[in-house]
Amino acid sequence: MPLRVGVDLALGGRWTSLAGGGREWLWRGPQPGRAAVRPGAAFVDAGGLEECLPTVRGRPDHGDVWSRPWRATGPDTAVVENPDFTLTRRLAERSGAVVADYRLAAEPGYRFVWAAHALLDLSPAARLQAPAGTPTRLHPEAAELLPGDWPTNQPWLTGEWPAPAGLTLDALGPDDGTAVGAVLVDCPRVRVVDGPDLLTLELECADQPRSTALWRNLRGWPADRPYRSVGVEPMLGAAFDLADAGPGDAAVVPPAGEVTWRLTVSAHRRGGPR
Repeated sequence: MPLRVGVDLALGGRWTSLAGGGREWLWRGPQPGRAAVRPGAAFVDAGGLEECLPTVRGRPDHGDVWSRPWRATGPDTAVVENPDFTLTRRLAERSGAVVADYRLAAEPGYRFVWAAHALLDLSPAARLQAPAGTPTRLHPEAAELLPGDWPTNQPWLTGEWPAPAGLTLDALGPDDGTAVGAVLVDCPRVRVVDGPDLLTLELECADQPRSTALWRNLRGWPADRPYRSVGVEPMLGAAFDLADAGPGDAAVVPPAGEVTWRLTVSAHRRGGPR
């Protein structure tokens, strides 16, 4: 199914639409106030796909580029700058897929985490397919769903996909009042299956750690007004919070001063288009 992408450069370069075959894949959030954010503001969950850099969790909340206006430098190319780096993104539609090419310029040795924080509009029957046995890092919000105590002073607990520590994660619904964050380490390609529709996300980047983050919020967050949101997030790095990233858990700018990567998103429908 050929995909089309829509973006809003003024509001953080956010992907506002990813549509094809009569289906919109991106979920739209309930929270107002997105247009009023400034760098350093608390995250406003407007849905779509947010560019998170140089961290996802931690400070700044969801990174620094989602809250800054981007500047168009060509028909399909945009740039965002902060004091530490310049990020360039070129979006193209090739053979029905959406291809996003990125270039980050910064001082050699600069460490960062990037994630394409894609919140998807999925049915309760949807599932996430990834290679069985993939090391998967569960984050502390999963503690109440696991037997025993959370390891002392540990930012995550590692098990094997699809059921790290016995917690089955590949089912993306129905809503059960839980919210879990996880990172599938060294997993650059995943597929979402929702009825006859398939969405594949693949990340290419030489010499940097590639993962996929999962935010499975089945009306478990926030505590006061929970709603459903499912994030499937190709990632450079292997930690939500840059502050928790040890050796090999973050991307590092090489001596050349640039890192380039590519995200490809494609959709298919079993049985052909309708």
